[in-house]
Amino acid sequence: MSFTSSLLAVQEISRIDPSVALMLDIHNTLTINAIRRWGSSELQSRWLPRLAQNTVSSFALSETGSGSDAFALRTRAVPASGAPPGSHTLHGTKAWISNAREAGVFLVFANADPAQGHRGITAFLVDAARDGVEVGPPERKLGLRANSTCPVAFDGVRVDACDVLGEVGMGYRYCMEILNEGRIGIGAQQVGIALGCLDVAMPYLLERTQFGSPLADFQGLQHQYAQAATEVRAAELMVYDAARRKEAGMDFVKEASMAKLYSSQVAERVASKAIEWLGGMGFTRELMAEKFYRDCKVGSIYEGTSNIQLQTIAKIMQREFGDR
Repeated sequence: MSFTSSLLAVQEISRIDPSVALMLDIHNTLTINAIRRWGSSELQSRWLPRLAQNTVSSFALSETGSGSDAFALRTRAVPASGAPPGSHTLHGTKAWISNAREAGVFLVFANADPAQGHRGITAFLVDAARDGVEVGPPERKLGLRANSTCPVAFDGVRVDACDVLGEVGMGYRYCMEILNEGRIGIGAQQVGIALGCLDVAMPYLLERTQFGSPLADFQGLQHQYAQAATEVRAAELMVYDAARRKEAGMDFVKEASMAKLYSSQVAERVASKAIEWLGGMGFTRELMAEKFYRDCKVGSIYEGTSNIQLQTIAKIMQREFGDR
């Protein structure tokens, strides 16, 4: 199916459980997408059938010292002695890795030639069952608790030449392209969260009465939920416009950053408002609003912080207006 179809699935599942949607988003828009685009026929035949059936994948880029400078990698890919040409051993630890506990395969980014800077970064498909792969305990997170986020250590993990995704030294380019597309997926997740908040709050406002009238009839609240619905719709259109441009082969990086930036802002605003609309019930775990509130916060952090999105948008604007 299409990229847009995967976004629709992520959005709709996020209306109920953003953690499950995140697992699917990483699995499809990051890992599988990368294998389909740059994987050799051997890699594709080895992994795609498994990934389409019962194996979860994980995207292992982040490290404790890199943060927004995601390519300041310390994980190294060292030529393996006494092994066939093109074989490496991986040494390093990744942090904040989603799907880590469930993953059967990791897409790992390591630097095979640190002297070349980011031009040495290479992508590898690593079976989670390989000797030397160790998944640490899950982080105790504010939200998205059903999605495991763990450190993953690669201690002398042997990878063969056939495990390289694409070409040695091209990992930086591959990762940038995949993350640009992944940001649209996060936008779909954030839109789904905002829609889920409305799904929870609106029936309550229509049923709950105060002073003889449903809460939904009070103009002060009407203006708030009408504004919220308008912003959610705008965010949704931005997400699917970015997806349309991507599928049409058009430039979409600016639109992807805009979609992620705005949808994460909208989700946070709507989740906060939903708790207020629900009153005391919103502050309890009786309804889903507090969960959505916790789950949406990371939308402004992962796959590029809001400041990184603003920086990306600004750079492209400078280029566009400078070319006029």
